[in-house]
Amino acid sequence: MMTTQMHRASTPVMVAGHSKNHVGVGRLLSAAVVNRQFRDLLLSDPQAALKNGYQGESFSLNHDERNLVVSIRANTLAEFAGQITRALYA
Repeated sequence: MMTTQMHRASTPVMVAGHSKNHVGVGRLLSAAVVNRQFRDLLLSDPQAALKNGYQGESFSLNHDERNLVVSIRANTLAEFAGQITRALYA
């Protein structure tokens, strides 16, 4: 089945401070890499993906990281990861 996904403009929130320890974000991205269903939910409804967690576990994100994740609008995981990287490590 072929689906069409509309392009969504994105303006990710910048995360204050430059902590290099974003373990929860890394776990979130890892879950999205290994599980298509979770990845699709993360891309279409990041807030629901955070709420539901992955395989019974939640993601340990600070307030700024959580705001960043829910602010991202991307069509692919590569776009999503790129926006995360720019916001956290710019």
